Order: sequence, then C-alpha cells, then structure tokens
Amino acid sequence: MNPAAEALPDDAAALRALLLEAWAERDAERAGNAVLAAERDRLTGQNDRLRHLIRQLQRMQFGKRSEKLDPEQLNLGLEDLEQAVAETEAEQEKADPALRQARSAQRRASRGSLPDHLPRIEVVIEPDDIACPCCGAAMHAIGEDRSQRLDVIPAQYQVIVTRRPKYACRACQEGVVQAPAPARLIEGGLPTERMVAHVLVAKFADHCPLYRQAQILARQGIELDRATLAFWVGYAAAEAKPLWRLMREELLRSTKLFVDETRAPVLDPGRGRTKTGYLWVLARDDRAWQGGAPPGVVYTYAPGRGAEHAMALLKNFTGVLQTDGYSAYRSLADPKRNSSPVSLAYCWSHCRRQFFEIARNATAPIATEALKRIAEFYEIEAAIRGNSADQRRAVRQQKTRPLVEAMKAWLEQRLSQVSGKSNIAKAIRYALNHWEGLLRFLDDGRIEIDSNTVERAMRPIALTRKNALFAGSDEGAENWAVLASLIETCKLHGVNPEAYLTDVLTKLVNRWPCVEDRRAYALGLRKAGLSRPQGGEDAPLTSFPSKMGAGALKHVDILAESAWRWRSPL
Repeated sequence: MNPAAEALPDDAAALRALLLEAWAERDAERAGNAVLAAERDRLTGQNDRLRHLIRQLQRMQFGKRSEKLDPEQLNLGLEDLEQAVAETEAEQEKADPALRQARSAQRRASRGSLPDHLPRIEVVIEPDDIACPCCGAAMHAIGEDRSQRLDVIPAQYQVIVTRRPKYACRACQEGVVQAPAPARLIEGGLPTERMVAHVLVAKFADHCPLYRQAQILARQGIELDRATLAFWVGYAAAEAKPLWRLMREELLRSTKLFVDETRAPVLDPGRGRTKTGYLWVLARDDRAWQGGAPPGVVYTYAPGRGAEHAMALLKNFTGVLQTDGYSAYRSLADPKRNSSPVSLAYCWSHCRRQFFEIARNATAPIATEALKRIAEFYEIEAAIRGNSADQRRAVRQQKTRPLVEAMKAWLEQRLSQVSGKSNIAKAIRYALNHWEGLLRFLDDGRIEIDSNTVERAMRPIALTRKNALFAGSDEGAENWAVLASLIETCKLHGVNPEAYLTDVLTKLVNRWPCVEDRRAYALGLRKAGLSRPQGGEDAPLTSFPSKMGAGALKHVDILAESAWRWRSPL
C-alpha cells in the first residue's frame, strides 16, 4: 500500500480539513503563477520595445539618409518606455512597503533642489492629539521633518476692468475732469500687453501654433479663433519692428559676426502651394573671449538664398564674417567692393562633417585619421575658452598652428594617392579649397573654430517650421523674423522672454521714454527699475530686476539701448 495513503486519517472531518488545505495551496500556487506570467508578459513586451528601439538606433546610425529616424521620434519612444518602467515600479512599491521606503529615501538623496525664487506655501500637519499618553500633560515641539514638492497653478486668465471716474464741480457746474485712457497695443481690442506677450512666446519660443493656442483657450471657455490671435501677433510685430531694425544696425556695427541662412516655407496662394523663402541669421556672442559687446541674434527674411540677398543684408558690414563656406558670401570679400571687404572665416565643424559622413558608413582610415587630427584642435579650444583674445591667439600660434600645417601637408599627400572621383578626394578638396578661411582663427583670438553659435540660433526656427509648417505670406515671415529675434536674444541673456516682451510692449505703446519731459522720464526709469549709469544720456541703458520677477529686467544692453534710441532720437 502507498505509504502516503496509510498516513491519511480515517476521520472524515480531518480528511476534509486536509483537502481544504490542499485546495488553498493549489489556489495560492495558481495565483503566484498568474503573477509570474503577468510579469513575464510585461518583461517580454518591454524587451520587444527595447529591441525595436535598438533597431531604430541602428538604422539612424548606419542606415540610409532617407530611412533614418527623426531624433524627436526616438525621444517619444524612449518616453513611452520610461513610463512603462515607472508604472512597474509603482506597482512593485504598492505590494512591498519596504521597497517603497527604500526607493523614497533614494529619490530624496538624488533629486535636485528647487529654485529659491519660487514661492513657498507651507502646510503644517499637526498630530490629532498632543497630550502626553502617560501623564496627560501638553507636549512641546522638539523638532520637525520638512519636505518640498513642486506644485503648479494652472494658467488662470483674468479680466482687467479699467474704470475712469468723471468729476465735476457742484458749485459752478463748469468743466469735467477725467483721467486719460491708457494707451493699448490694440485700441478697442481685448488683450493686455501681457496676454499678447504670452501668445508670442508660446508660438515662437515654445513652438505652439496659434490654432493649438485657440484650443487651449477654448478649454477655459474663452472663444478666440486663430485669426484673432494672428491679428494680435501682427500688431506686436509692427510695434517691435523699429526695435528689431535698431538691433540689426547694432549687430552690423560689430567687428565680427556669424551668419547663416535657413529655409522658411511661405504660402504662395497664386500657385496653390508653398515657395521657399529664407531667414538669414546674424549672431554675435563674444563671451568666449571676454568681449564686452552683449550677445544678440537677428533674423531677416528674404525670398531667396542668392548672393544678392547676402550683399543687401551685409552691405555696410566691415569686419570678420564667420560662415559655413557658402559661396554667396565670397562676393563680400571682393577687394573691389564699395566698402571695405570683409574677412571670411570658415567653419571647422563643416569641414569635419565631410570626413565624418565617410567614416561612419564604412572603414575609412584616411577619414578616421582626419577626424582624430581635427579633434586635437578642439581639445585645445576647450582649454582656452573664456580666455582673452590675446591669450587665445598665443596658445593657437604655439600649439594649434603646427598641427594645422602638418594636417595640410598630410591632406595634400593623401589626395595624390586616392582616386580623384572618390568621396574622400571630394572631402579633402573641400578642406583645401577653404583652407585660407579655415586658418583665419589662428591669427585672431576673437574668431571661433566653428560657426556653431549661429547653428544653435537656427534650431528654434526649425522647430517652429516643423510645427507651423509654413508662413502664410512674406509679411508673416517678416513678422516671424522680428519676434524670433527678440525672443532668442532674451534667451542668450538668460531673460524670461515673456516678462521682457510684456515690459517692452507696454513701454513702447506708452511712448516711453518721453523726451519732452526729462523729469517724468527719470521718474519712469526709477519706477521701472532702470537707471542710466554715469556718462549721461549717451551711456548704455542698464536694467535691474524689478517687482516683475527676478531676471525680468536683467541686463540686456542691446535691447534696452535700441528701445532708448528709437523713442529718444538724441
């Protein structure tokens, strides 16, 4: 007989208890298996997503250009994966209090601190009873635990009601006194200057098209169509255009500029499709060599990309022009030019890109060696960034020039050894054909090794173009250039563009500063948190934080000076 059967009790109640216990163990095992199966399915799905992302990365890195994945598309995939991981961790913490406590401690140790300028709302949680459980006496505080969490107040729209009482004399019944109506950006319109600034920043800094903004307003019960918002944008651009002109004049007076151009599709109603316009970008940022001129970015719309547009934009510029090597700029360096010819400095980053495209697709020893040599230049540049122009020039002459001269001899030698029609020969010829401009940075410490400064200034334009697809007209593209110039220059200075645009639109609409009344003007400067330093009215205008918020009126010489000169033609 089976020994297990002999061990079974003869009593029916005991047998029933054993059977119920076996069923409970079976159910528990099944439940455990179900949990494991769910976890297996979750991990399988997560692995499938990871494999898919790996394939997309491989395609982006090694695939044909037409098959490559947009980096933003990849970010969306990574966001979904990270959300799935966070969901799993949350479920695990619910089931395991010890794990939840350990992860909470880890998050507190690794999270960053919140900015000091944010308002703090303190919530004190007192015990239900502070009487001593032993003797009943009131207990006193001996310490506390404090924690901080980031909260948000959803955007709240408000209506500003302006009342202007009228006063009259009961005795003589002659005359009525009433304060004049304040100036508005749009007379008879709904928006305040702050509301218009909010729309501008959402469109040109956060790349939210106007139709999406209209949908956001509709969720608050505010019915404003896209055409109304577009009307506001046009008014703001008209008010800011003189300021934009003076910003451009300020940059063109510089001794060194970056310049580039990028596509700006414009609707062409006559043909029922878009045409290709261009935003030409002027940028100045002398902080890398301790230059005193404030940084700035100015965009200018033109219907084409030809040399005539470059000549028109830069006709009065004399100095060093740093470009990507586009041939349209060469006419500016012509000795027969009416004004003094410019000096063209070319971009080593574009030169490097020629070799990089070859090295990443196949085994290419010459291209790989060229990349290594160029990397040595950049290592030296990283070490001297932030030094004075004279110091940068001295280091370049001592360390970089021998490397550059050796590279030229090496390129010429390799060119004679490869097929003239090969891609590597084209890359070498590109470098040698631009060699004079590529050498320019060695003799002038103000010049950067590349034109990445202006390349960065074109990224916001690309993002706006991707979301808005095209400008509705040439005038719309011009407005795009005007407002993007103000916003991107604010970013360079670390200034909140919405606070700045609110302030500058309000001042310009109110014709500030008033040159007819110097006393009122000085009072207005003090109230706005602005002051003129020693040197009189021709000294640069300096701004300081005011009650608008920290950084709202931070030092922005180029913008403030433009506002001053436009309204005060001294």
